[in-house]
Amino acid sequence: MDEQLRYSDLANAVQVVKEAILQSQQRALGAINQEQLVLYYAIGRYVSVNTRNKNWGKGFIEAVSEQLRKELPGLKGFSASSLRKMRTFFEGWRQLSDNSFVATNELPADEQNSFVTTNELSTVRFNIEADFPIAAFMNIGFTHHYAIVSKVKDVEKRKFYIQFAADTKATVEDLERMIDDDLYSHQGTLPNNFKKTIPDQLQAYRAITMFKDEYLLDFINVEELFVREKDRDERMIEQSIIQNVKEFIMTFGKDFAFVGNQYHLEKYGVEEFPDLLFFNRELAALVCVELKDGPFKTSYLGQLAAYLRLLDDEVRKPNENPSIGIILCKSANKKFVEYVIQDYDKPMGVATYKTTADMNDRLRKLLPPVEDLEKLL
Repeated sequence: MDEQLRYSDLANAVQVVKEAILQSQQRALGAINQEQLVLYYAIGRYVSVNTRNKNWGKGFIEAVSEQLRKELPGLKGFSASSLRKMRTFFEGWRQLSDNSFVATNELPADEQNSFVTTNELSTVRFNIEADFPIAAFMNIGFTHHYAIVSKVKDVEKRKFYIQFAADTKATVEDLERMIDDDLYSHQGTLPNNFKKTIPDQLQAYRAITMFKDEYLLDFINVEELFVREKDRDERMIEQSIIQNVKEFIMTFGKDFAFVGNQYHLEKYGVEEFPDLLFFNRELAALVCVELKDGPFKTSYLGQLAAYLRLLDDEVRKPNENPSIGIILCKSANKKFVEYVIQDYDKPMGVATYKTTADMNDRLRKLLPPVEDLEKLL
């Protein structure tokens, strides 16, 4: 017993000291990163002023880089390409410099004295607006910053991706992928609780980009099914999806694989049958889709949460992420769904769908009355 206590005390002591070391290292790295960003911004400004004002001719940046390498052997990160990236970094965030900084570094009107005036690195001071994510800005690496300024031109979008990179600790590759997938435009479109229920925030953002808020299931034609509107139910829609599963997967998104429909689940003698079950390779997670031929109801969330619990306990592999659920219904009040879905601890979203019949109705509303068409003919 004493040995167990001593071992427990030892483990706790090691954990406390280790956490303190790691936190200290993290703070040190953060301070180094901030100093590096300020330095790169100042160098970028210096290179920008001299190259844009024609003080430096062709090949001058290469000469600066080469001479730095000779005078500071072993110096890394200051190649000609890196110096140009620093210039891009400064020019992308030129507006962050405060008025005094801008004023003391304006390009002079007198070209004769221009090189002397710009031949120094001024102290960088930032003029930050209240809504600017300065903490996130100073905590992400230069390569992340370069990816953002080189790929994103809109300032609001840039601020979003800076915060995203800081929150998720995303790699540069993941950040670039999210930018290419236009995460900014997809965020908040689908009513969901992914950020709250998926611990890995990068995984949560991936899930957000994976699903749309509305799907056009144009391969479902109710008239072809010879089913009157009032008699149509989820099973008819489900069967049409099964018959056109390839088209559905292409509509639903990338990296989906069909697992089955009316998938049999059982626990304590109780059987459940989720409508559609998929596996998404990028998310490494099962995706359960429930079809509802009608408006959204809060009871659907409880049903889907039960399915997800069963899938996680009985079907999910150890190397897979928690299952995700999507309710597909005819209509939904997004604000209401976003409000009620937050109380559930399983990752879920609610999307709507339209069918060919729905689109035909829309087209009919756009066309003139039949009588008018007959007159024209």
